[in-house]
Amino acid sequence: MKAERVGQVGQVGLVGKALVLAAATSGWLAVVGAQAQQPATPPEGGRGRIGGIGIGAYPVRPPGDPAALERGLALYKINCAFCHGQDARGGDGGPSLLRSGVVLADQNGELIGPVLEQGRGTMPKFGFKPDQVADVAVFLHSFRVAGYDVSRQKPPTIVVGNAAAGEKYFNEACGSCHSASGDLRGIASRIADERVLQQSWLMPGSMTGRGAPPPAKAAPPTVTVTEPGQAPVTGTLGRIDDFVVSLTAADGTYRSFRITPRTKVDVNDPLAPHKDLLRKYTDANIHDVTAFLATLK
Repeated sequence: MKAERVGQVGQVGLVGKALVLAAATSGWLAVVGAQAQQPATPPEGGRGRIGGIGIGAYPVRPPGDPAALERGLALYKINCAFCHGQDARGGDGGPSLLRSGVVLADQNGELIGPVLEQGRGTMPKFGFKPDQVADVAVFLHSFRVAGYDVSRQKPPTIVVGNAAAGEKYFNEACGSCHSASGDLRGIASRIADERVLQQSWLMPGSMTGRGAPPPAKAAPPTVTVTEPGQAPVTGTLGRIDDFVVSLTAADGTYRSFRITPRTKVDVNDPLAPHKDLLRKYTDANIHDVTAFLATLK
């Protein structure tokens, strides 16, 4: 399967870029509004000194001026996003700016400005005016740096495929085991998060961790081991490699077997069809099937 970030949308024309910029600006202003409702607490912890300035690990800054934030966003999108990423977390050749020592220690553009004016490494010089530098600084400082922060620029939806094409592919590739009117009826209502919905059909049970619903309870793989002259032993598969296979029998007994040329090992993995299809899906297949499943409410 081709590696692709979920929900990634192809390049758009000038009008599309303007719409994206407008939507992103609206989203950033909403973030600032939300942050304004939260008290600005002083930085804690700290990770030493950067540039001679003592700072916290990731400073919590007061909300910036919404107009300056809008201008800074526009400047960043045009001049910086293609290298440092749309959300400043790194892109095509440019490092993440959110963990940059310069950005963390900067207050109002006094440290960011010289880098923009002089360039650094393969980064070219930019002829920004002081007020433009300050606007870019406001934009960069508007991020909440954390693994689950609210400032990530998420796409409005990852459902970008063709539902009709997805239904056709679903019936061909998945219809022998699943049914839109049977086991998957109402799946889009049960799983409201589109990203989780997509991952749930790509590999059931793989969505775990913070923010994810309890994983689907797919039946675990079972194994039957037959040794010469012995009755077959069946149980839940523990582990298997070229030398040893282990299992837990129905009565809870743990068994381990050394694999020899005369040992017969039969593994039954209910998720095997899903794993096999992972090698065959195209990006379009994934988007189309997700778009179809999103209609099953």
